Amino acid sequence: LNINKSIEYALIALRHINDNQDKSPYSAKQISSRYNIPQELLAKILQKLCKKNYLYAIKGPNGGYLLNKNLQKIKLIDFIESLEGPIGIVKCSTDLNCDLLDMCTIKSPIHKINNSIRDVLSKITLHEITN
Repeated sequence: LNINKSIEYALIALRHINDNQDKSPYSAKQISSRYNIPQELLAKILQKLCKKNYLYAIKGPNGGYLLNKNLQKIKLIDFIESLEGPIGIVKCSTDLNCDLLDMCTIKSPIHKINNSIRDVLSKITLHEITN
């Protein structure tokens, strides 16, 4: 189970913006340069974070991104699933349309593992990751 690059870059950007001492906005270029993240990809991720209301954008030459939500109130699982959809270590964990589901001999232990992962992620806030 891996967190994909989009989530990883989103978390890096949120941490960078959260660390902002003077509360001035950060541009995609500033963040991408600092962490060696492809700028076009980061810009798309930041736009998605704006659409999901995690950030808000300020336009103009001194524009950039600022936090729009209290990161202490957002669970990591909710953040990941809002961007990428349901978390599951196998497809049947999130999609019950599997042809083998009725005769599957491992669905119970797999669901147990998946529920444990979900439980851990639901106990972690974005604040814990970005502080």
